[in-house]
Amino acid sequence: MSIWIFFKIIGSLALLIYGMKAMSEALQKMAGSQLRHILGTMTKNRFTGLLTGMFVTASVQSSTATTVMTVSFVNAGLLTLAQAISVIMGANIGTTFTAWIMTLGFSFNMANIVYPVFFFALLLIYRKKHRYVGDFLFGVAFMFFAISTLGATGKEMDLSHNQSVISFFSSFDKDSYLTVFSFLGIGTILTFCMQSSAALMAITMVLCSSGVLPIYMGIALVLGENIGTTITSNIAAMGANTQARRAALAHLSFNVFGVIWVLCCFYPFIDMVCGFVGVDPNADHINVARLSVVLAAFHTTFNVCNTAVLIWFIPQMEKFVCTIIKPNASKDEDDFRLRYIGGSTLMATPELSVLEARKEIQSFADRIQRMFSMVRELLGVKNDSDFVKLFTRIEKYEGISDNMEIEIAKYLDKVSDSHLSDETKAKIRAMLREISEIESIGDSCYNIARTLNRKERGKEDFTEKQYEHLHQMFELTDDSLTQMNVMLSGRRDDLDVNRSFNIENEINNYRTQLKSQNISDVNNHEYTYAIGTMYMDIVSECEKLGDYVINVVEARMGTKQREA
Repeated sequence: MSIWIFFKIIGSLALLIYGMKAMSEALQKMAGSQLRHILGTMTKNRFTGLLTGMFVTASVQSSTATTVMTVSFVNAGLLTLAQAISVIMGANIGTTFTAWIMTLGFSFNMANIVYPVFFFALLLIYRKKHRYVGDFLFGVAFMFFAISTLGATGKEMDLSHNQSVISFFSSFDKDSYLTVFSFLGIGTILTFCMQSSAALMAITMVLCSSGVLPIYMGIALVLGENIGTTITSNIAAMGANTQARRAALAHLSFNVFGVIWVLCCFYPFIDMVCGFVGVDPNADHINVARLSVVLAAFHTTFNVCNTAVLIWFIPQMEKFVCTIIKPNASKDEDDFRLRYIGGSTLMATPELSVLEARKEIQSFADRIQRMFSMVRELLGVKNDSDFVKLFTRIEKYEGISDNMEIEIAKYLDKVSDSHLSDETKAKIRAMLREISEIESIGDSCYNIARTLNRKERGKEDFTEKQYEHLHQMFELTDDSLTQMNVMLSGRRDDLDVNRSFNIENEINNYRTQLKSQNISDVNNHEYTYAIGTMYMDIVSECEKLGDYVINVVEARMGTKQREA
């Protein structure tokens, strides 16, 4: 075999993987948010979850993308693990659509057809309005070009007359289970090494279509591919949270169980599939052109049958993975940790990584509101030791908020290095502003706590009226934080920003009222100037905190507060 033919095969496989990646990313850019919405609303039971996973995976041509979206919803509490398993089952069926696309490419020479597609795609790319459609067409064209090139290279190699290759595959007894297990292991290892089940499927189709690889061995490679692709996801999920690891294990368990029962009836099952497409695997002369159809048909039949069996045992699968993977030991809520973006696996789908960052920002905002609740509590603490303990805890939270801002910003910076849609780029800019303003809220909380600490170390105390006013100001400020969290957690179309603006106006008006009253009270010797200064420092800091809240809301909603 010529070295150039070898490079041609390697280059074609690389082009195939790139084409599928480009097509998947373009579809995610065009319909990422819609797909997430579909996953969130159409998974009410195991059957709708199955159909949803199948539809989404067939659409984006990426079971990884579907799995990532699914796990993200599990993390957010929008889906149960059982619902996630049904979606993953559907994703397994949806990914078989890729094999049929390859079969089409091997059956027809589409090399000439793709050139007009390349030209048309280029025109659309230069028209910014439709550039994602152009990216999608580019991916499709690359994929079909790669498949056609692989098919032509397979014919050029003339493997059917290559005695060394024929002798190699003939050395295996196609009727032996030892051979089946050997090729199963080879398929698993190759898929794991290449990180692409599509690439191995393409190679298998080339070998089978050339007539040198018996169909039984080819199908054993396909079975190995099903296991190899799940090993990759399990290794990637090692650094992720508990639910992500459970979902990955459920995917592995699903495919391993399927392989086990297929192996128990291996030859009769394949003969049945061959009968569906009109191929006799034991005939002396087989139409090799139809062997790629047999592979695609087997891949689909295997996953459909496996799903039809296991969909009734989802609760048992859930119990199994929960038994195997125990939740991590609970940590002190005061410890710094990221809940959603700690693992690197999500970076495989940058468009969807934004969703994880969004949930992390929500978690950040929730933590900041807990910090403000501590400040409210600190105002009423009279015992010195309890005061010091709570103040130290607030100090710790301030450090945590600084770290969370930095880590989320780093994550968003990594995501922004990928090819993203304009909409997603705008979201990232808004999210960077959100985390900056949320961290400023944490600074304000700490400043209030420091003022209270200064008051505690002094000899004077606030009057009953001052305490009453501060509690009222804190109540308004907490309302604004609550409304901010509502804005961060909901869909923009369903939210009313005016509620946040109204609370901010109330805070501003109350600050102005208290400022005027403070001057009058100091002049009337209700309290000293020093205690009045600390009192107004807290009031002013609450007003600043309210401004930061509005900045977060404006960034989230993409709007500005109208000046009165």
